[in-house]
Amino acid sequence: MVHYDTVLIRFGELTTKGKNRKNFIHRLYQNILYALRKVPQLEYRTTYDRIYITLNGADHEYVKTQLKKVFGISSFSFTEAVVSTMEEIQKTCLRIAKESHKKTFKMITKRHDKKFPVHSDTVNREVASHILEETDLKVDVHHPELAIQVEIHEEKTYITYDKIAGIGGYPAGINGKVMMLLSGGIDSPVATYQLIKRGLKVEAVHFAAPPYTSEAAKNKVLKLASMISDYQGGMKVHVVPFTELQLDIYRVAKDPYAITLMRRMMFRIAEKLAINNRCLAIGTGESLGQVASQTLESMVTINDVVHIPVLRPLVSMDKVEITQLAREIGTYETSILPYEDCCTIFDPKNPVTKPTIQKSVFFESKFPWQELLEKAVQETSSSIVYPEEEEDFL
Repeated sequence: MVHYDTVLIRFGELTTKGKNRKNFIHRLYQNILYALRKVPQLEYRTTYDRIYITLNGADHEYVKTQLKKVFGISSFSFTEAVVSTMEEIQKTCLRIAKESHKKTFKMITKRHDKKFPVHSDTVNREVASHILEETDLKVDVHHPELAIQVEIHEEKTYITYDKIAGIGGYPAGINGKVMMLLSGGIDSPVATYQLIKRGLKVEAVHFAAPPYTSEAAKNKVLKLASMISDYQGGMKVHVVPFTELQLDIYRVAKDPYAITLMRRMMFRIAEKLAINNRCLAIGTGESLGQVASQTLESMVTINDVVHIPVLRPLVSMDKVEITQLAREIGTYETSILPYEDCCTIFDPKNPVTKPTIQKSVFFESKFPWQELLEKAVQETSSSIVYPEEEEDFL
């Protein structure tokens, strides 16, 4: 049908940003360039409310797949670019209508070039009349089987009948950086995805406890980070050696408080790494009430040790919703691989659901956690993973 030669990209939420609009569009443009970096023949042009990509023979299915991973895109269409004359517009729209094998249609015209001599409503009427004369199609303005969209610009007119939904959100990285606690379970990769969708650049911190946790468990986390990094262009991952600190926690704390103290230590370390790497917040995959350490009382007690915001994008989602999203973004099958993390290996039998700050501080006063925490931070290893490398981890 349409002889695809151009992609028309619409911005969506970016229109709400006022004075920051130019910065948002520039970041979106850079993210699109990265997503399509393997297609060097593409040519790009930006306007106030659109980005146009000339395909130059590129595989439009590959381009479609990549654009559906770019946050900030509301929708996009593969279009046919023609000379901006009524004759060419009518001829192309008629061909699309004839080849569609549909029964009803409507015309949607936007005249971006105000010097074009025919107004949008007149274009709609004249093109629709031409189609009615030459075909058996009928006009249906409410529920058409075929909606032909025409955008008239000075140099070209873009014609399409298809609008492909993007994933919305804001361009990755436009709203700052966050340090995400990435465990390797189902929740934290989904939370990472949600944070990137809100325009954040995510770095990840993972707590390893060798020899209690295996190299395969760490590689699983690196693979998950690699998979999610496809949405932002690489991800820095910090792996913290947590064994010594964790063993001391279980030595001095009563069993119910072990998880609370462990999470407080994780937050302290995450905050230090966040500050060192210019991240403005910590992110977690916590969902309110899902487990003992995720009750409101637990969140208050654990949050007490940090002074930067803690973002919890999954806080109001249930496990079914989180699992469904994990399947949609492709992380679920990797998340359920049977490798233990440091939280599940040292899982207490009766964790406290309503911990207090006072009792937590009391247990922490029984061992030199400050020295062990600084040692863990100093021995943290960092690396950057990319989506191309994901098959190498496991």
